[in-house]
Amino acid sequence: MLIQWLTLVILLTGSFYVTYAYKILCLFPHVAKSHFIMAEALMKGLAAKGHQVTMISHFPQKNPIPNYRDISLVGSMPEFVSQVPLDAVATGYVYTTIGLLAYMGYINCENTLEFPTMKEFIAANEKFDLIITEIFNTDCLLGYVYRQNTPFIALSSSIMMPWAHARFGNPDNPSYMGNHFLYHSDEMTFMERTVNVLYQEGLKWVYHYMFDKPAYEIAKKYFGQSLPPLSEIAKNTSLFLVNSHFSLNQPRPLVPNIVEVGGIHLQPPENKLPKDLKEFLDGAKHGVIVFSLGSSVRAETFPPEKRDAFTQAFSELPQKVLWKWEGDTLPGQPTNVKIVQWLPQMEVLGHPNVRVFVTHGGLMGTMESAYNGVPMVGIPLFGDQFHNVRCYVSEGIALTLNYNSITKATVLSALKEVLDNPRNYGRNMNVYNSYASTFRVFIEFQSQLVLTISTLPYQVLLEPRDKVCEGDIATTTRTLATGTKNDMFTSRIVKQHSNEDNLTHG
Repeated sequence: MLIQWLTLVILLTGSFYVTYAYKILCLFPHVAKSHFIMAEALMKGLAAKGHQVTMISHFPQKNPIPNYRDISLVGSMPEFVSQVPLDAVATGYVYTTIGLLAYMGYINCENTLEFPTMKEFIAANEKFDLIITEIFNTDCLLGYVYRQNTPFIALSSSIMMPWAHARFGNPDNPSYMGNHFLYHSDEMTFMERTVNVLYQEGLKWVYHYMFDKPAYEIAKKYFGQSLPPLSEIAKNTSLFLVNSHFSLNQPRPLVPNIVEVGGIHLQPPENKLPKDLKEFLDGAKHGVIVFSLGSSVRAETFPPEKRDAFTQAFSELPQKVLWKWEGDTLPGQPTNVKIVQWLPQMEVLGHPNVRVFVTHGGLMGTMESAYNGVPMVGIPLFGDQFHNVRCYVSEGIALTLNYNSITKATVLSALKEVLDNPRNYGRNMNVYNSYASTFRVFIEFQSQLVLTISTLPYQVLLEPRDKVCEGDIATTTRTLATGTKNDMFTSRIVKQHSNEDNLTHG
């Protein structure tokens, strides 16, 4: 009997081993839902792996998720991001976008740090093993990161901003790398290269004076006058996860701690289409055109002449049109057009009857389109959308419709070009669809490469094989071009140990 008990104890002991879960904080105060989607996918994945995650954002979960804690910023910001009229942003001028981003960053920074819920959180001085932030239009919350003395990584929901390269010592040669805000790809004329150089260097100067300096003054007010410059704190970012993919956004040189994770939010739809949408899509014998300008602008703010150009053009097509339209009614709505205030975009684009996606060119939506093999007509409005659409056009998977040139004739011409040439656009998109369907496999492959060098950041989402240990993560991945050889922080970091799981198994 004793031998049997000893045998049982030995067997049970051998089936368990020490494992780790981490406390991870995501600081995500930006108010655009499209930005949040990427961070949400990552944090949900971390929570599913057993890590204790805290998300500070404007988008708390409707239903509780195990290991996922929300700290809501709802009410801290005016809802102007989802109320932006089209003519306010679709000017075609880069510095209109820059001015808007700078203003949004300043207001976001001040309002977030002044919000009572955020003040209580900061005062509690809760400790975390890792902090995740976004690189976009303000770095003011790096003051909190510095005070916490904790390793941190960054996300970007777009391709890299012009001012992000320097903090990683990453090459950004403007002779062949199109600027984030311009309608340039990697193939440019001499004049386009000249303009690209001027904007690439000029925007770094603009960022310093219009974004970084105001944010630093706010950060010092809340985190102390002795706070180092935010640009210096930023150089200690251990890892940068960028929402891009070389197959869609063109290859770029990247230092080891910058990793492309484009498509991290993509997964087969969990929910079925609502009954009314399913019936609408199923009954479209000539196919469906899906029209959505994303979550940051309101389609109902189209000037009447542009709105009418679309309705009149749609009325002459045999295809049905599903239009994300925020208003209750659409003036002059044709019988073949269905308007919806909310669109389950991934599920809709996956329907076999969808023929064309009319989009503003944001990365989240266009990656969903590529994943589902749907050719695009791009109407870029601001930010990286011009560059994104130019890349897609150069690869033969999209066509551009200039916002300022929208008429009934131009809308019909663009749609018929894509609809009537499935052997061109459809065939090209099928090639990209094969790439897009392996986005997550590519992310896993990248994670293996990066984490032979380091760390907890984002490998825990894919493979539970991480362990906390003492050391300096950034010195192994950071190029000396950043001007910093060692981390500013002395802190715990994470190294991969291939034989250990980060969750307890039995």
